[in-house]
Amino acid sequence: MAEGTTTFPRPKNSDPPQERLGQDVPRGMKEGRMLQSSEYTYGGKSNTPAANPNLNPVKTVSAPIEQATIGRTLVIKGEVSGAEALYIDGRIEGKISLSDNRVTIGRNGSVQGNITAREVVVMGKVNGNLDCSDRVDIRSEGSVTGDVSTIRISVEDGAVLKGGIQVRSGDHKQQKDAQAKSEATKAASVEAPKALAATAHA
Repeated sequence: MAEGTTTFPRPKNSDPPQERLGQDVPRGMKEGRMLQSSEYTYGGKSNTPAANPNLNPVKTVSAPIEQATIGRTLVIKGEVSGAEALYIDGRIEGKISLSDNRVTIGRNGSVQGNITAREVVVMGKVNGNLDCSDRVDIRSEGSVTGDVSTIRISVEDGAVLKGGIQVRSGDHKQQKDAQAKSEATKAASVEAPKALAATAHA
């Protein structure tokens, strides 16, 4: 033993210390560093705990639906339009135009104006007309004062609906889409000769 060196008794069944004065290096020790726990084995057995078969696998979450939210304390006065779903928990005073998307009026939400959307879910209060290309769903705590025009409608027990209801057939929507496409085609066919004539004169 070298002078000035103190040795301490080693507990039984413990790994030997790192290579010192010609002693053996234990498995799991390399070049003066300890291997990660996933790499370290002792006596042929892994040092990491076995996987618990009772654990549930991690659930993957699908991409969230893009949805704008108007919070409880927000008040908007004016027209709202856009190309994404909208959740209203605050107050809007004005027209809402989201013709290809869903509008949800939360329990604390209030709308004073007409709503044009693909789908409207009402859990709060709406004072205005609803024009939906697909569906209106008025939940038990919801209240609508105004006319409703839609293809499908659902009104739960306890909901309030004061106004007229016009339920259109699905054929009306298909006819409207076909008419819009034919108008777009006509507009494009009229613009093409004008563009050619303009380039010919240039």
